[in-house]
This record gives sequence, structure tokens and C-alpha cells, in this order.
Amino acid sequence: MLNPPNSISFLRAPLALLFIIESTTLRTVVIILAMLSDCVDGYLARRYHFTSRFGAILDPLMDKFFVYVVLAVLLYEYHILPWQVATMLSRDFFLFLFLSYLGITGAWRNLEVKSVLWGKIATAGQFCVLIALVLKISFPPQLYFLFVLFGCLAFVELLQFKKRASSN
Repeated sequence: MLNPPNSISFLRAPLALLFIIESTTLRTVVIILAMLSDCVDGYLARRYHFTSRFGAILDPLMDKFFVYVVLAVLLYEYHILPWQVATMLSRDFFLFLFLSYLGITGAWRNLEVKSVLWGKIATAGQFCVLIALVLKISFPPQLYFLFVLFGCLAFVELLQFKKRASSN
């Protein structure tokens, strides 16, 4: 279903590909546009009732595509280390664990696809770290381990959401 919010979500794919161009200004603008598109598509979907299961899956999928491409480029250019990439993507590992749990138990059929607060915080953190990396702003390497914490908290939040949905 192609509606305005989903169209905006899809824009993160070409933005990710623009990141390949080696220009600090362009890359910073690209990340900021990706952040804004992530905010705007969700707002429009809720405000104008464009919410759908497709949109609920597309939005985080486009976020992941964008972040994965940007991290791959930065890794290739030696602006980030493999362990830092792994910590930034640890939330996705926890999401995989949750989806595996749903698959094993068969509970995925009844699950309402919905974003969780800690997932949004992790995505916002990823965008901020990506901007800092592009601008060559240094910060303590321990900061990366916050992403592992965010992933754990998102996992717990998903389990609680599933438990509440099952009890209703």
C-alpha cells in the first residue's frame, strides 16, 4: 500500500545510497534527512490514519537498510571498528531472538506489529552516532555498549507487550 507515509519511508533507500558519495556535508545532510523522514512518516501515519501492517514493517525495515548501508560504508572506510558495528546492531540480534521465540511458540500469528520505545531510542542513538562519526566527533568507546543495553530493554519491552497482548 503506497501512501504518503510509506512513500517517505521508501525515501531512506536512495538516501542510503547517496551516503556512498564521500562528502562530509552530503553525508550529514543525508543522515539528517533520514532522521526527519523517520519522524515525519510515523507522524503522518498516526495523524491521518494511514497506519497499516505493511507500514509498520516497512518503516523499521527502511531504518535498518539505511543504518546497515551507512555502517558498511563507514566500516569499509575504517571510520568505525567491527566491534562498534556489532554493538550498534545488537538490538537487531535481540529482535531476532524475539522473532525466533514467536516462531517457535507460534505466537507470531496473533502479534500486532508495533514499535517499542527502546527500539526508537536505539534508532535515534544510531542516527546521532552516525552523524558524530561523519563529523569526526570523538566520544568514549564505552558509549557503544549503550546499544547493547537498548537492545536488552527493547527485548524485555517486546516480551511484556506480547504478554499483555496474550492476556487480553
